[in-house]
Amino acid sequence: MAERANIRPWRNELNAIVSENPGVAPSISEDLWGCAILERDVAAAERALATIPPEGIQGYWGEVCPREWYVGYTARIFNRSETARAAFAASRAILEKQLREKPDNGLTWTLLGQVKAALGEKQEAIEAGQRACELWPLSREQRWGLRTLRHLAMIYAWVGEKGLSLEELKLSASVPGGVQYGFLKLSPNWDSLRGDPRFEKIASSLAPKAAL
Repeated sequence: MAERANIRPWRNELNAIVSENPGVAPSISEDLWGCAILERDVAAAERALATIPPEGIQGYWGEVCPREWYVGYTARIFNRSETARAAFAASRAILEKQLREKPDNGLTWTLLGQVKAALGEKQEAIEAGQRACELWPLSREQRWGLRTLRHLAMIYAWVGEKGLSLEELKLSASVPGGVQYGFLKLSPNWDSLRGDPRFEKIASSLAPKAAL
């Protein structure tokens, strides 16, 4: 999927896992949800949301992504604006509380930036995304720096700063382990950039090369 934008093998594997043991779904809920989002399959996304624990999903460095964030994101891309706004507002309160307790968690800052972008809080969204990159700069934390860099690009795209988003994407695409072809082609995060020659050039630079 990441290399060729072919989502079918990932979907087949997830279906096989759940078919063999339906009880395992909550442990792979983020994969189930992520795959459904890339497929733009609202029914599959709703089924995946039902498997996400009420407290959200535990990530790295103590980060917890609230369930409300997944609900808000899903509602946003399927044009359920009222549901999205309510869920993102709830997410904002949860994430702000997390940051009062752990103010140096870059991943939580990126999530807060995305929430604020979705709520139309443009400047605060940008500042949150930039704060994450300051905490985990690419020069020091390549793995996590690439993640916060990609999320900053997403925030810029969501608030209408296409040029800035493309600058960050271009940088990410130039670094090993950076943004991947499949995610550029399939993710709703970049819908506002599609058709822009600069975006298409970045995506093409990551496209799989034809077999010799």
